[in-house]
Amino acid sequence: EMHRESHVWGDRLMVNVGNLAAWLFPILIVAIVAQVFMRKAGFNQAWLDDAQWWMYGFAMLAGFGYAITTNCHVRVDIFHQHYAKKKKSRIECFALGWLLLPFMVMMTDILTHYGWASVVAGEGSDSPNGLHRLYLLKMSLPVLFVVGLVAAWAALYRNLREFRIPTLWRQLLWALPAVWFIAFRASHYILYWYYRFSHPEIKPRRIPREALFEHIGWISMLLVIATIVIAYILSKRSRS
Repeated sequence: EMHRESHVWGDRLMVNVGNLAAWLFPILIVAIVAQVFMRKAGFNQAWLDDAQWWMYGFAMLAGFGYAITTNCHVRVDIFHQHYAKKKKSRIECFALGWLLLPFMVMMTDILTHYGWASVVAGEGSDSPNGLHRLYLLKMSLPVLFVVGLVAAWAALYRNLREFRIPTLWRQLLWALPAVWFIAFRASHYILYWYYRFSHPEIKPRRIPREALFEHIGWISMLLVIATIVIAYILSKRSRS
């Protein structure tokens, strides 16, 4: 509930997800203790070992976004605590928009492929008696990263509000690397599926080698710049 009065909808979403995921920890403790006693009694349960990893992994990833929202992560910057509020907010905006958000966007993209590959393979536990349908856990990874992305963007919005009016074009500028990567990957996927349906004779692995894919970086950057300019013009018109 820290700084609840300043929270936006993305913050409340992350807090609700975090509060729900927090209940996994007492369940995890019970599972660990039960497994210890059962193992000592000679009744080791492989599925209980898997369940512990499932609960721990899900809860820890949810806690990652929760720490961003509540600002309860560990800091190693000995100077930050002595800065003025506006200076702190500028540092936070840079760290969130240019360092954290790009990482989270890239991981969401990577983990989506990672999880889908697990679904296609029908991946399960290594143990015959373990928890199968491991792909359910792996598909939760990109979902939790998306929730974390919402939390990080909400935190960016709150910090930007401390020293500027958080208009859309300013948010896009402060999150430019992440926005560019989103546009880059979206352009890539759109072109890929366009070629996939319009040129069925081309093998899927060869589609990204087509000449148009070499210019996706510039195309996506132009799209982002055009979006920022349009958002800036609309913002000026609405204020006039």
